[in-house]
Amino acid sequence: MKIAVSACLLGENCKYNGGNNYSKKLVEFLKGKEVISICPEVLGGLPIPRKPAEIVDGEVKLENGSSVDYEFKKGAQIALDKVIDNQVDLVILQSRSPSCGVNNIYDGSFSGKLIDGKGVFAKLLVDNGIDVIDVEDLYD
Repeated sequence: MKIAVSACLLGENCKYNGGNNYSKKLVEFLKGKEVISICPEVLGGLPIPRKPAEIVDGEVKLENGSSVDYEFKKGAQIALDKVIDNQVDLVILQSRSPSCGVNNIYDGSFSGKLIDGKGVFAKLLVDNGIDVIDVEDLYD
């Protein structure tokens, strides 16, 4: 089974703040499976570290109002192409991210409030019929 995974969950320091979201439980789950590490934000050309971004009225923006929508969409498309080219069976993504959030994302107010919704990459995967789950759904 081929599984694409948010790179930050595998311990890669690609989060906006330069850190990661390493998940020991996920790494255990992935044993014996072919894993493809993927970070749409980095693929879109965004630096590490970078300012936090949220989806505001359908557009990915920084808190100061600057748009990074192009970079997020570009990275999501590159990541989708990688998933398709590698014939990935399942994609496991980081929770709440404006790229990878599967079940919910931040509301765009930069206040920490969550709303139902999908990040740019997660939505693109779903729209293309690719199986995707939130990493937190593995623990339920």
